[in-house]
Amino acid sequence: MSIQRLVIVGFLLAASTIVAAQGERDSLKIYISADMEGVAGAVTADQLGPSGFEYERFRGFMTAEVNAAIDGARTAGATEILVSDSHGNGENLFIEQMPSDVMIVRSWPRELAMMEGIDESFDGVIFIGYHASTANTRGVRAHTMSSANVTDLRLNGMSMSEGSMNAAIAGQFGVPVIMVSGDDVAVAETQVIVGDMEGAVVKWAKGFHSALTLTPEAAREVIRTRAASAVSRIDEFEPYILDTPIEVELSLKHYQPVELLAYLPNIERVNSHTVRFIAQDMTEVSKFLEFVLNYEVGLQP
Repeated sequence: MSIQRLVIVGFLLAASTIVAAQGERDSLKIYISADMEGVAGAVTADQLGPSGFEYERFRGFMTAEVNAAIDGARTAGATEILVSDSHGNGENLFIEQMPSDVMIVRSWPRELAMMEGIDESFDGVIFIGYHASTANTRGVRAHTMSSANVTDLRLNGMSMSEGSMNAAIAGQFGVPVIMVSGDDVAVAETQVIVGDMEGAVVKWAKGFHSALTLTPEAAREVIRTRAASAVSRIDEFEPYILDTPIEVELSLKHYQPVELLAYLPNIERVNSHTVRFIAQDMTEVSKFLEFVLNYEVGLQP
């Protein structure tokens, strides 16, 4: 048999193996949690909130990055996708620009916060537009949950990013994170804490409010490629699972919230800025953090 025929036969055998592997799954469900600080070009509040002069444009860029991840995932066999709009007010994505068969989680509050809707039926999680943690000395707009209030969040003694915390929520349901996009610091930090996953770097941090960035079009291509690669090897990833019960240490910028939280019998004040809470699982962790960071006595309706 000639070398040319051997190459052709080898290609056909590889293709048939891929088709057979895909055929073993009746469905392949992907969960996408989308933030905005890690979107290509986003560097300051000018892009990140309704009062920013570039916010409307960057809503479009965020939507396009999510759609690129959807395209890549579907190319590799994804059949069902749920998207969580997880930045700011939770009403950022242009939902009319998204595929008609995609479901979207919007606004707040949510018991599972940026991971609302995740359950055991999903096969993998993709993070789009993520950023580094508040404890990281580098990273564009680095923070954890609240840039105004939170100075550190530790689970079982480890300082967490939003990416690692959300990976632990997914891990409770046995679902692995398979890809993350954002700046180089956010991608590396998530991979170090959580483990093996595809990384789509769309900008390189130069400071808290500065970056060297890809164009939106180039970023979408990177995300599309990495999402396809992640889904194509989805069986290689492992869920990120924390030992239970989970010790939560939350450090806040201001004294008074810490003092008042310590009035509750299940919360211990560790120092002037930190409280400790023991949670039975990541659902309890999420509920605790959502309450502490969002409750106001004057909330209406």
